[in-house]
Amino acid sequence: MSQRFRSARPVGAPTLSRMRKALFLGAGLASSLPLLATFYTASSLSACSSSDTGDSGADVDQRPPTPPEWDRPVTRPDDTTAANSRAACTYKRGDMPAETLGASEPVDTAIPIDTVVVLMMENHSFDNYFGQLGKFLNRTDIESAPANATNPGVDPGDGGAPAQYPYTHAPHKCTLDTNHEWNGSHYEYADGGMSGFVQQNEGWSAGDLPDGGDPSLASGARAMYYYDQTDIPFYYALAQNFAIGDHYHCSVIGPTWVNRMYFWAGTSFGRTSNEFPDITSYTFPDNDATILDELEKRHVDWNIYANSLPSAAMIYGVSFLNRWGRNPQHRVTPYPNTPSDGTDFVSAAKAGTLPPMSFLDPDLIHENSDGNDEHPPGDIQTGQKFTSDMLQALMTGPQWPHMAIFITWDEHGGFYDHYAPPPACVPDTTAPILSGSDNSIPANFDRLGFRVPLIVVSPYAKKGYVGHATYDHTSITKFIEAKFKIPCLTARDANADAPMDLFDFSAPTQLTPPTLPAATIDPTELTYCETTYPHGDGGL
Repeated sequence: MSQRFRSARPVGAPTLSRMRKALFLGAGLASSLPLLATFYTASSLSACSSSDTGDSGADVDQRPPTPPEWDRPVTRPDDTTAANSRAACTYKRGDMPAETLGASEPVDTAIPIDTVVVLMMENHSFDNYFGQLGKFLNRTDIESAPANATNPGVDPGDGGAPAQYPYTHAPHKCTLDTNHEWNGSHYEYADGGMSGFVQQNEGWSAGDLPDGGDPSLASGARAMYYYDQTDIPFYYALAQNFAIGDHYHCSVIGPTWVNRMYFWAGTSFGRTSNEFPDITSYTFPDNDATILDELEKRHVDWNIYANSLPSAAMIYGVSFLNRWGRNPQHRVTPYPNTPSDGTDFVSAAKAGTLPPMSFLDPDLIHENSDGNDEHPPGDIQTGQKFTSDMLQALMTGPQWPHMAIFITWDEHGGFYDHYAPPPACVPDTTAPILSGSDNSIPANFDRLGFRVPLIVVSPYAKKGYVGHATYDHTSITKFIEAKFKIPCLTARDANADAPMDLFDFSAPTQLTPPTLPAATIDPTELTYCETTYPHGDGGL
């Protein structure tokens, strides 16, 4: 391990990611949240319908024309040439997906999907959630942490060796928050040694414990916890019945906003912490900042379903409300059955009125013990129940026969994963913006982040399939680009592989969805979580 990755977080350090989230949310979106809240409850809310068949004339007229170069003739490369070119980071912003994917890869109308849904949860690594999946399925082909995996603790300072902490089953369904900042994540990575997880979490977030709280809850040992089918049976059943990737990574060794930006934009615009990027040069419609801009110009209807801060606002800030010149009520609608006028996510899913592209956000603001995004200290079964409720509406709705649902987690959250992140293509010429004590390590954007789970739920998903290709968040972006024939946003998504191997598009095999176990919430565990980690002020 290099000297620059030797550090331990001091005991009692505050959770800077939450502080920064709350700070920047308050500074940048304070004026817009009341307005968004009004839209959530307004009876006039309505999800966008198909752009070519159902959108209002006024809305369609406000959309800019699709650039003719997006429909330029393309000569497809053969599979080997395309794969080698992606590995060499040859492709660039503006390239069409058909130019970057091999000739055998489906694009556009060859993808028999009419409705795409993306759900991104929070803060769990692959080994934290699915490290026991191979044992559960009696399979040896799933990349899993060794049963005897350990991480060293903090140097005792007396000349003795640090204690070794084992990879072990979590005693409860919730933990104190773990370190997933830029610096902490790089120290956990430890130049590929994957040996800094316990050290970086020793004492991390101890200041978030209530007065009189058990200080042992801030032990770095919690970073080595895993869950299994007894804790998250619904997720394990999804993996058993649909398709997953065991080499799917978040995009950056770093925190939430940075990784979510890569999904939306293929870059974080240089950001390494939870701060709004400078997108003043990305004026619409002249310079696309995210895939939302491109969907607008391709005239593909989309909607974000969220009951709080829509994650795309991490890039746009308050300009999210008026960037596309249409009433923002067409941009964000809630997901539960409120206002129950047929426009919320559950009602739209059941009625078959979801737009071609739907983005579903859990509640990213209220990250308390009963939060539904699975961010610690939330009870993970509460988030699992949220996912189950949304999927049940989707799988029983009329759009299911031609639907693809991508479920993933934004980053590892500070939890152990044994597999070292591989190199990646630098997205653009913007260098990492480093400032402050928690994002000062001079790393680059030339490496993927830690592994996180990816589940593809679709009648076209290969049942029980585990894909071993290397993917990251921009691979889902690439799938969307390939389906809707829109250009790549940066060199990162241009050179990303789309997760087509998780599908068999020749024929749907699960038009009748499988019977899945109920996603229940253990009341004893929920009480433990709410008692041990009392609700704060509702901040991020």
